Amino acid sequence: MSNAPVIAAVDGSEHSLKALQWARGAALRHGTGLLVAHVLPDHAQLYAGRRASLHDASEPKEYPDPVHDWVRSMIGEGPALPDGVRYESLEGSVPEALRVIGSGALMLVMGSRGRGGFASLLLGSSSRAVASTAPCPVVVVPHAERHAERAPGTTAPQQSAGRVVLGLHAAETPEDVLSFAFAEAAVRGTTVQVVSAYAVPPAPALVIDRPFEVIPPEGLADEGDGVPAEREMLRSQTRRLEPLRARYPDVPVEQAAVPGDPAGRLVDASRSAALVVVGRHHPRRTAMSLQIGSVAHAVLHHAHGPVAIVPTLEDDV
Repeated sequence: MSNAPVIAAVDGSEHSLKALQWARGAALRHGTGLLVAHVLPDHAQLYAGRRASLHDASEPKEYPDPVHDWVRSMIGEGPALPDGVRYESLEGSVPEALRVIGSGALMLVMGSRGRGGFASLLLGSSSRAVASTAPCPVVVVPHAERHAERAPGTTAPQQSAGRVVLGLHAAETPEDVLSFAFAEAAVRGTTVQVVSAYAVPPAPALVIDRPFEVIPPEGLADEGDGVPAEREMLRSQTRRLEPLRARYPDVPVEQAAVPGDPAGRLVDASRSAALVVVGRHHPRRTAMSLQIGSVAHAVLHHAHGPVAIVPTLEDDV
């Protein structure tokens, strides 16, 4: 159980409704509170500023927030509520307001597009900005057009279903990313499927349309028939995962090493995964860098299921 709340960022759109539902489930799983946050539109913020500057007592103290009422009605229709549901209307720009309120949160959940987004956009500007700057993990829930089951002809492994999929660079992924993935798997009672990519490809005949293979830890006891680069990657994974296995002994772990593009494999796996977890950016970037890493960027734009973008502790500067 955590004292840090799960924050759901809403704006009244159907995309944010999906995020609200996901956040409610996360708060229940973690046994923590739910904070529903709405950044007021510009006209509401202008009204508040005008009233404050004119000191006009005849004007209502607060501008009505219809999203607040909408959230209350949607929450009230749900089957279960977390302990301690709170609502908060925020002022300022969406990224800055959510960055401030996200300090100390367990996670911040939002839809991939907001009310004002174009239908053709894969990811809205606010979602991208918040995922790039928030001091807590940000879970982006995709809109309905992207949320699809496994497509014919893809190589996504069916055994990803219900798993927490972790994108891991064994030498560089920060510990915070691994901890978040294992904690999520623990509260879900499911498996962590660890996916890493290696740069040296095997023979061309093995690369073409080859789905990645999931190997349990005991499968690494002998040399087997794997490609040397693949076997070495799996062993590097095993060494990196040892502390997490000790901390979460009841969480099953599956390991996979793939040639080539890690983002593409994670997007494939997202079709049936409960959650895909990746680090925000390359650890060699400065702590205050606003640029999101290439893998996180690609997965955010193209994943078919929820994606958690996890910052490092140094990002909380």
